[in-house]
Amino acid sequence: MSGPLNVLLIGANGQVSTELQRRLGPKVNLQVLGSSTLDLTQPHAIREQVQALRPGLIINPAAHTAVDKAEAEPDLAFAINAIAPGVLAEEAARLQVPLIHYSTDYVFDGSKATPYVETDPTGPLGVYGQSKLAGEQAIEAVGGEHLILRTSWVYAAHGRNFLLTMQRLLQEKPELKVVADQLGAPTWAGAIAESTVQLIERWRAGQAGDWGVYHLTSSGETSWFGFAQAIGEQLLAAGKPCANLIPIPSSDYPTPAKRPLNSRLDCSKLEQQWGVHQAAWHSALLACLAEA
Repeated sequence: MSGPLNVLLIGANGQVSTELQRRLGPKVNLQVLGSSTLDLTQPHAIREQVQALRPGLIINPAAHTAVDKAEAEPDLAFAINAIAPGVLAEEAARLQVPLIHYSTDYVFDGSKATPYVETDPTGPLGVYGQSKLAGEQAIEAVGGEHLILRTSWVYAAHGRNFLLTMQRLLQEKPELKVVADQLGAPTWAGAIAESTVQLIERWRAGQAGDWGVYHLTSSGETSWFGFAQAIGEQLLAAGKPCANLIPIPSSDYPTPAKRPLNSRLDCSKLEQQWGVHQAAWHSALLACLAEA
């Protein structure tokens, strides 16, 4: 990257934000605003901070990600996931700088038989997906330069996620039941951050593709059960205990928010437009565990 780019990163401690700080921080002038310094439910506060900092790029991985909790607090979910991204988009457009924002597979209802492409009809099943879709629409309505990156099944060696939960439960319990009829691509936050760095480098080098919505997940597919199996294999390889895994249907594990059965996202558009390629999900898992 030529010259110091001033980047405003919204969210300090989330999985993607943490990985972005590790990978992007050494390359740019990074200003990080976490929940202790910026209340995303207060649009005026967002505007004041952006106008004071005048960044050359805004990145927003911050979100209300508690899928089941969102069902009970829709106003909070929409404030953070829908209204705040729209305000960021307005301020980015006012400064004439790009906004990179992250969205989710949950904007789809999961009824499609094949991986989703960016132009497929949306139909979120719950409040979380509805609020994230509303955030996408708010950004698009502004019309400034933006990348909306839809990802899925995000995990890291830190924070709260399926990987860390499984590592703990698999060592604590003799038997564990895991949903086997939801399909998707587990996606390492480190890989998302690395892809984001590549996108920024291409933009700064004058090699940008079209702005808009893109799918960004690891390649390949598995179920939550398959993901748990892969985690268990690594525990066993390290000489650690591992529970006996039992596959179950989603109907046997009811949750407040309904999940899409098909969370597979076709990421070929990102590769064609921006030249950013994603590693297989299993390879990314091994890379994540190697860094931990």
